[in-house]
Amino acid sequence: MNQQKFQDYLLLEKNYSKLTALAYGKDLDFFKNFIEEHFANATLEEVSYTLIRSWIVSMIDSNISNTSVNRKVASLKAFYKFLLKTKQIEVNPLSKHKALKSPKKIQIPFSEDEINKVLNQLHYKEGFEGLRDKLIIDLFYTTGIRRSELIALQIFNVDVSNGTIKVIGKRNKERIIPILPIIQIQIKSYLFERKALPVLLQQDFFFLLQNGNKLNETFVYRLINDYFSNVSEKVKKSPHMLRHTFATHMLNHGADLNSIKELLGHSSLASTQVYTHSSLAELKNVYKNSHPRNQR
Repeated sequence: MNQQKFQDYLLLEKNYSKLTALAYGKDLDFFKNFIEEHFANATLEEVSYTLIRSWIVSMIDSNISNTSVNRKVASLKAFYKFLLKTKQIEVNPLSKHKALKSPKKIQIPFSEDEINKVLNQLHYKEGFEGLRDKLIIDLFYTTGIRRSELIALQIFNVDVSNGTIKVIGKRNKERIIPILPIIQIQIKSYLFERKALPVLLQQDFFFLLQNGNKLNETFVYRLINDYFSNVSEKVKKSPHMLRHTFATHMLNHGADLNSIKELLGHSSLASTQVYTHSSLAELKNVYKNSHPRNQR
């Protein structure tokens, strides 16, 4: 019962997506199965930190990564915060827990050359599908929007004449993102072909499949992966990598961190600072090739 109330709380009060709420629920079930197997008399509402530590140790022994362990524990911590807030427990057993250390992986963005090859040298289908595919890639790269935001983009939130799109981000936060003139031209061409579709089953959505339905996450991931597989050997070729590339290239060309923060829809600057790693690598390269002390 408390689990269902917790998920309702995440959806209705915290404005989390259904997928996020479902992920929290799966993490709780994973922990619940553990205590039922090893501590038959314990319940989710009546566990000690000692018991939780046993669960953490068992996950580590099962070679679950520290990152995955931290995510599962974070779900559990959120659940106990909810129980505390609704006065169903008096103490959060995870209140003093410290997350496990996880190695920070520096994501290598696509190069400007790779982006140029995908947008200007690859062959796209004629008509609706080709225009849509190229526009999706270019919109990711020129705005930095998330995959979920692109899929949910409504046609009435695309203002071609003013050169802006209104995006609904995490927790239903709205932001206005400018679009470049070259994107405005692509949008006009795409909309012309979109009107000619025989069926518009979900016509409020800006991007559609050939059958008139809205896009799905798998389709968008495969689209990005397929096109970039032609020009890049990077392991990760995803919509998020294009978001990462957008931020990195903006930094490399002189944009300030606060502006990028607003464009990306981050709530804090700390979230944006992760993109400075790649920018620093570029800066080091420029420094090495430009400073007179290194010309001898």
